[in-house]
Amino acid sequence: MIRRLLAWQIALEVVAALALFSGTVGAADKTQVDRATKRVTLGAKQIGRGQVGPGFREMFTGIGHTIVEGAKFSGENIKEFFTAKK
Repeated sequence: MIRRLLAWQIALEVVAALALFSGTVGAADKTQVDRATKRVTLGAKQIGRGQVGPGFREMFTGIGHTIVEGAKFSGENIKEFFTAKK
């Protein structure tokens, strides 16, 4: 079960990293995605140390924030792409 959770964490971090490097957006948006991704990592580390309850709470909160902030970040990238002057 822990391996499956770690696989999800790695997949989410890869998606977040791809979103970060796909275009240029203000530092504030990138900071929010990084902060959310670190919460996922912190939660997984807590689970590894045996703090299962707080670890799951932190990890899933981080996953939720990563999805939200990643969507905002991706939306800004798409917006910039379509509104760019040619």
